[in-house]
Amino acid sequence: MSRSRSGSSRAQRGRPFGAMRQARFVLILGGLLAALWGLRQSEVFYPVAQPYDRALYDHWIDADGDCQDTRQEVLIRDSLVPPRLSEDGCRVVSGRWIDPYSGAAYTDPSDLDIDHLVPLAEAHRSGADTWTEGRRRAYANDLSSPLTLVATAAGENRSKADGDPLSWLPGTPDRWCAYTAAWTTVKARWGLSQDRMEGWWTDVVLWACEAMPPRR
Repeated sequence: MSRSRSGSSRAQRGRPFGAMRQARFVLILGGLLAALWGLRQSEVFYPVAQPYDRALYDHWIDADGDCQDTRQEVLIRDSLVPPRLSEDGCRVVSGRWIDPYSGAAYTDPSDLDIDHLVPLAEAHRSGADTWTEGRRRAYANDLSSPLTLVATAAGENRSKADGDPLSWLPGTPDRWCAYTAAWTTVKARWGLSQDRMEGWWTDVVLWACEAMPPRR
């Protein structure tokens, strides 16, 4: 009988614990939403060695000389099916892509932009203003990691503009974790800095992601 009561007690304790975890996540998420609303206009801009000019970041280039420039290479890489190419093999004509920011599916590449996950202007503000021409070109056309360049819906890319996660995140909270983790990874990989508010915000988002109850 004592073992039965003990087991029953543990089960009863387990149910409230699960509910508490879920409630905590709701509170965390609510706090994040409130913080985002209040701070999204609070980006901090630091002086740069030279003013930003998109022309400083030469793209899209054909780095390997196969007639497919960086845009085409990303479209080929990110397509979920073998893409159809133009007769000369230089351009993607169709494929199937899932926009990582909205979850929408696309088959026409003209509906897609290639997004620098950390935008060129943001990279410039974060240390790329001191880079050599070659390093800027390498960043603007980086195919060595799938995180730097992403095929995404044109509307999503233009809504994001050059904002950091403090001013823009994908439309639904379930996409915030992967996006923020990718952002911090790209910045670290390229030695780009985060300003104080940006660093605080990405830390908070990633902390909340870790606190999220696991999916069943």
